[in-house]
Amino acid sequence: MTARLNTAGLPPSNGQPTTPGIMTLDRDGKLIKEVGFDRFGFDSRVELSLLRSLYLRPHYVKRDGDGSGSDNDETEHHAKFVQGFAAYQSKSIYHPATHSISYTTLSRFPPVKLLPPSARKRILVTGGGGFVGSHLVDRLMLLGHEVTVLDNFFTGSKTNVAHWVGHPNFELCRHDVVEPFMIECDQIYHLACPASPPHYQFNAVKTIKTSFMGTLNMLGLAKRTKARFLITSTSEVYGDPEVHPQNEEYWGNVNPIGPRACYDEGKRVAETLTYGFHRQDGVDVRVARIFNTFGPRMNPYDGRVVSNFIIQALKGEDMTVYGDGAQTRSFQYIHDLVDGLIALMNADETRPVNIGSPDEFTILDFARAVRDIVERVKREDGVEVGRKCEIIHGPMPTDDPQKRRPDTTRAREKLGWEPRWTVAMGVEEMVRYYMAKMAEGSL
Repeated sequence: MTARLNTAGLPPSNGQPTTPGIMTLDRDGKLIKEVGFDRFGFDSRVELSLLRSLYLRPHYVKRDGDGSGSDNDETEHHAKFVQGFAAYQSKSIYHPATHSISYTTLSRFPPVKLLPPSARKRILVTGGGGFVGSHLVDRLMLLGHEVTVLDNFFTGSKTNVAHWVGHPNFELCRHDVVEPFMIECDQIYHLACPASPPHYQFNAVKTIKTSFMGTLNMLGLAKRTKARFLITSTSEVYGDPEVHPQNEEYWGNVNPIGPRACYDEGKRVAETLTYGFHRQDGVDVRVARIFNTFGPRMNPYDGRVVSNFIIQALKGEDMTVYGDGAQTRSFQYIHDLVDGLIALMNADETRPVNIGSPDEFTILDFARAVRDIVERVKREDGVEVGRKCEIIHGPMPTDDPQKRRPDTTRAREKLGWEPRWTVAMGVEEMVRYYMAKMAEGSL
């Protein structure tokens, strides 16, 4: 059963800029002040405003050609998201006249928890420069742990984690997981693999090598160091499902020779390999099957539906829906996903666990709702709305699933995890992120 994206629960708009301090309400209408939880002996709670200060802002101050201007130019609009944390913002300067940037590091690193050595974990995050990985790294760093990021930056970006470079708890290594890597660690979050169709289809052989060889190398490292190993699998292991919603016992309906098979079958064989090490060598493993996720730092041109719709609406372009738009998806916000990954890593559940939102929408309804949210945010911020974007239809991609919604019973019962963010609130925050990128001239 599909639902309409309800925007009624968003803060009211009177056409004027909102007051400092954006209110974010959860599914029950309660104010979200922090993300995370204290569960399974692992406290992952972080103040939301501090977390936002790491991503919901322009990366540099605009200056006139003669060098005039002030830091207020940067912070006036987005101060509502970073109040109290302006001291930890980059002071890099953009000169529009010459289209040049004078880079600097952060003025001061954000405050992280001071943990005793017995509580501080050494955590390896592969693919930590990517969309999901960078948000996970932010959370683990703020919690006071020692984090090492591996990334070959095929789809990830150093700018996603640049605000931690130089921190004594942080290490960044440009490395391809297809090659072995040696380190001492307590936990391994294995996220390395391109996740959007244009990226994983760009070099299909490389994608499946990353899924197999990369997972083999990281499992070997977990075996040697006795580290707990979590692999981020995907809802794509279910293919175009004949069961709806999809639970973890469903074996899937995947085309093994189609254009998406390099990713779908790559993740399936990675799961097989993971459980082979678990049964044969006693490696402590966790498998997270991630459903559609969106949020800041998504590549705006990676072909995924949420970023496509938001960018097209912000630019006043027609919004492209593939097929008739009757296909359905369920979308979860990035902070809910990170909560789920951390909960699974520290719980005792070794079976696969779906992590996704149970709210299902048709793509056509979702496109209309995104258009409405973009128009509302523009009006709130005093930006000219322009013409109303039309929705146009394109040909359906090969093997594109018609339905996708997780059965999250296992996550709810074993992890105590449920999504807190509404899709509407997540879309609004992502719209503001892309608006910040446009304001700084990088989008």
